[in-house]
Amino acid sequence: MAQDNFSRVTEFILLGLSDTRELQLLFFTLFLLAYTMVLLGNLLIIVTVRTDPKLSSPMYFLLRNLSFIDICYTSVTVPKALVALLSGHKAIAFEGCMAQLFFLHFVGSSEMFLLTVMAFDRYTAICRPLHYTSIMARGACWALVAACWVGGFIHSIVQTVLMLQLPFCGPNMIHSYFCDVPPVIPLACTDTALTEWLMASNSGLISLGCFLVLVASYALILAKVQACLSQGHWKALSTCASHVMVVTLLFMPCIFTYLRPAGALPTSKYVCVIYTIFSPMMNPLIYTLRSSEVKESIWRLWKHCRA
Repeated sequence: MAQDNFSRVTEFILLGLSDTRELQLLFFTLFLLAYTMVLLGNLLIIVTVRTDPKLSSPMYFLLRNLSFIDICYTSVTVPKALVALLSGHKAIAFEGCMAQLFFLHFVGSSEMFLLTVMAFDRYTAICRPLHYTSIMARGACWALVAACWVGGFIHSIVQTVLMLQLPFCGPNMIHSYFCDVPPVIPLACTDTALTEWLMASNSGLISLGCFLVLVASYALILAKVQACLSQGHWKALSTCASHVMVVTLLFMPCIFTYLRPAGALPTSKYVCVIYTIFSPMMNPLIYTLRSSEVKESIWRLWKHCRA
């Protein structure tokens, strides 16, 4: 059938996590609590790193950028979900759905690239300490962060263009609380096998590739620490432990979701909660609890604000 004969869908319905009103109110409370923690926690890290000269190392510069990305990432999906849970209005315009998909992958893939850069930073600090200052100079840090955003933009453009070329003519019920490739692509009125494999290769291989690079870098760090058991190296390894927690929370659900065609296995919409809400919420807790420097800076900032 020619694409001109299709009546294009103008809006989608986000079915969310549950149809039960009591559960919707429970999810609203949990989402609102988590979103508040994401905003306050990451804003606190941004302000603390920005105002404390003692936190001027590349690691904290990258951490500040990660906090900014986490705020953007959750803001793409959670506000719309909160409105739908509270008001019951679950419709989202086709253009709004595609925009949400674009920014979700733009910010999400930028975060993956940034976490890879942070692992490179820790690898350089531990395995090449004499060259760390020159390798991770401020100009190089800015260039690496810019590369993360550019890479995320290119990835997201590819995803969005592939989606916009598909015809959507009938079913418009999305079994999730936000627009993403796996729940949206099965609604297309055409054979999407090739597109699914292209998207799985795009998102899935990015997730898997970054994850493997991270695992390799931390393996090298562990080997270095075992060979040189100094206090400074153990301190750096402690910092890496927090990175590993973030990597596990973000990458494993993403690999499960994206490294396969959309129709191969049913995607649990509850798995999406882990990398869209839970992981950004845990980042401030993980980094502040694992870093004595950040905790001391937050305490100094608190005393300064009370003075």
